[in-house]
Amino acid sequence: MNPILGVGVSRAGRASFEAKDVIGRADIASHAEPSKGSASRFLLVLLGLLGVLVFLGLGIWQLERRVWKLDLIARVDQRIHAPVVDAPGPATWADIDAAGFEYRHVRLAGQFQGANTLVQAVTELGGGYWVLTPMRSGRGFTVLVNRGFVPQERKAEFDRENAALAAPASVDGLLRISEPGGGFLRSNDPAADRWYSRDVAAIAKARGLTDVALYFIDAGASGPDSWPRGGLTVVKFRNAHLVYALTWFALAAMLAVALARPIFAGRRKRDAAR
Repeated sequence: MNPILGVGVSRAGRASFEAKDVIGRADIASHAEPSKGSASRFLLVLLGLLGVLVFLGLGIWQLERRVWKLDLIARVDQRIHAPVVDAPGPATWADIDAAGFEYRHVRLAGQFQGANTLVQAVTELGGGYWVLTPMRSGRGFTVLVNRGFVPQERKAEFDRENAALAAPASVDGLLRISEPGGGFLRSNDPAADRWYSRDVAAIAKARGLTDVALYFIDAGASGPDSWPRGGLTVVKFRNAHLVYALTWFALAAMLAVALARPIFAGRRKRDAAR
């Protein structure tokens, strides 16, 4: 055998083998790429379907919230316009909660006793303070009464006022649930006598009151020229749940269309290729 020829044949064989190997790898890769693409598309479709279900669930939840809110509005409206009843005594305090009692139209008879507590407030009359005064009921317990609103310029007058010698009185108003902690993103500071919410327990402790109801009373409307100005309780509930529900349903529909479009486009291409 010609050594030179033998070397030539051997190199040609190796080159042929390497070429076939490259072609084989390319063929495998060409089959693998569609597989990877199909897996990615399947995952995206799966996530999209999950998104549609989530949006639908949120829309249904908002409709349920709307039913609850409408029922709450109806119940509160009924309580406000119901005949006045006596303010709840100690025997029922453990059962009092916002769902069953707040905004109930109540009456309390007794005598105002002790110093006022001024709580920062913003009303339709501007910025100022609620004036909370303890009333000792003739039935032997104490209730904080929100007598109404005073503007900033009258703060000093009601800071000094003391109802220890006040005559017997009767208050009609709305039962309200205590507002613990604070408000306006600020915490109550009993030591400095700064109040941002009508926190019954904290005010009672700071004033040394005993046998205090767990609620307070917003006094009814007073004369247009009198201070504190009562009857400024805002009974309004935001009810935008239908708008939220339609928004979630619209998002679900748009996502469903986005998912369906490539599927129908691919089907049309396959039909055209036949």
